[in-house]
Amino acid sequence: MKKTNVLLTGASGTVGFEALQQLLQKDYFNVTAFDKKTKLSTEKLAPFKNQITLIYGDITNPKDLENIKDVDAVIHLAAIIPPLADEMPELAHNVNTKGTQNLIQQLEAHSPNAFFMYSSSISVYGDRIENPYIHIGDPLIPSEGDAYAETKIKAEQAVQNSQLNWTIFRLAAIMGNHKMSKLMFHQPLNTALEIATPRDTARAFVNAIENETAVAKQIFNLGGGETCRISYEHFLERSFAIFGLGKLDFPEHAFADKNFHCGYYADGDVLEKNLNFRQDTLEDFFAMEAEKVSSIKKMAACIFKKPVKWYLLKQSEPLEAWQNNDKKLKQHFFNLQ
Repeated sequence: MKKTNVLLTGASGTVGFEALQQLLQKDYFNVTAFDKKTKLSTEKLAPFKNQITLIYGDITNPKDLENIKDVDAVIHLAAIIPPLADEMPELAHNVNTKGTQNLIQQLEAHSPNAFFMYSSSISVYGDRIENPYIHIGDPLIPSEGDAYAETKIKAEQAVQNSQLNWTIFRLAAIMGNHKMSKLMFHQPLNTALEIATPRDTARAFVNAIENETAVAKQIFNLGGGETCRISYEHFLERSFAIFGLGKLDFPEHAFADKNFHCGYYADGDVLEKNLNFRQDTLEDFFAMEAEKVSSIKKMAACIFKKPVKWYLLKQSEPLEAWQNNDKKLKQHFFNLQ
């Protein structure tokens, strides 16, 4: 049986690392992993060096892609994500959009029959507070200042205009290995939140390789479904309890009112019917998170919860804008009368 040559970009990332492990569980895949060489990527990928072909390089440099040839399927996950994407929009554009274009050009020249699977984002739909149920055909209206979403839309266009066979998955909120940052305050507490675990998300991409016909030349919303839905406020409440941080008791105006993204995928079951990738629920996610927190860590967090929350609150840009009466930023973050 001829093995399928699979290229995986962003192999050391949260979803990428799950995809790598799942690909290696099947003996009919030859895996090539392409990633930026960093301390983290070399440490994570080193154990697999004898099982895969490992290419380190910069996707923004076409020369670094020259050894990518004879590929049958591509799982393209490499990207600059928020908050870095918002802080360095030019870098995000170079990696997410131009990098995708570079990869497509290399494949068109040396692997024209490759099946290209692209990882897009729910952020392309923009703020859905008022209309949280999302369909594929909905207009793509990124929130104001969302550089990441803009790069994803342009990359989607490059994929669709390519000569390759392709599919695009717009990922819901992928929860796993997330670090608390200033972004937590950008998201309104009343956001409708549908998550997917990294391993379910990776499973969709891996399963798609053997179901190319069912998903080719189509765009899908990828989420965990009804069992993975919750409000953002309740999500944070449960997360804080797991980590020993007590109540979600931040002051008024700590969280934005608008200009973020997320929602419920009204048509997300379509992809599930094609690929049968969902295994985890919201309860599974919280159980996995709880396993990561030792009793010692939880006790320490409980003891120091006040300074931890103080540190987090110092990163709230909405609160800073409100306290400083920054009219431009207040208009960006809040529904002002």
